[in-house]
Amino acid sequence: MLGWLAVAAMLAVATVGLVWARRHLLLVAVVGRSMEPTLRSGDRVLARRVPLARIRPGDVVVLVAPAEMTAGRPTRPDAADTPGLLIKRAYAVPGDPVPVDRVPLLRRGGEQVVPDGRLVVLGDNPSQSYDSRECGYIAEPDVLGVLVRPRPRTD
Repeated sequence: MLGWLAVAAMLAVATVGLVWARRHLLLVAVVGRSMEPTLRSGDRVLARRVPLARIRPGDVVVLVAPAEMTAGRPTRPDAADTPGLLIKRAYAVPGDPVPVDRVPLLRRGGEQVVPDGRLVVLGDNPSQSYDSRECGYIAEPDVLGVLVRPRPRTD
């Protein structure tokens, strides 16, 4: 009888752990060259879900791809019911000066500082990156998390 209780307890702990991980962590595969040399296509990264207020400039973030980018294919090709994702570096967070030197598109808004609920992101490989230079600010609901660490490649 005690053996079954131990097994039930272990299953309960495992279930709680899985639920916690699902709510707090994301495992994302890198596709494309926008974050080279930091990340390469095929790398997998582990990200922790955090609110925008906990993101700092320089953090690598996982985002829902803006609608402008996904016109015609609003979902990922490998998972039809999930939105496309981007992995970029946070360049400016709410309250930081608007980086119009790096992101001229933001001159249109006229703001002196990045507004609340918005984020400016750039890829590490600018010539291969779709980022705030093309789509402007990223809205807070589209920010999913911050990179915890890369996962080892499996090739």
